[in-house]
Amino acid sequence: MSDKVREDMEVIGADGVHVGTVDRVEDNRIKLKKSDSFGHHEGHHHYIEMGFVAGVEGEKVRLSANADVAVTLEEEQSGRPVDL
Repeated sequence: MSDKVREDMEVIGADGVHVGTVDRVEDNRIKLKKSDSFGHHEGHHHYIEMGFVAGVEGEKVRLSANADVAVTLEEEQSGRPVDL
């Protein structure tokens, strides 16, 4: 699936809620742009594990669960998951 995910694609939850915009894929994770990621935590990137990707539809990456429940984001600096 990671070969279908490209820079600037929108990432949305199963509920259609905007989660962020793809910066790139790194280590089997989607790296979101700092300026546009769920929760708007400035100063660091957030990541989404590829296992949460249900599919790619046009220019959108759809996750397998709603944005506010299933997205596991990690802080770039600490590597610890962020609680949603």
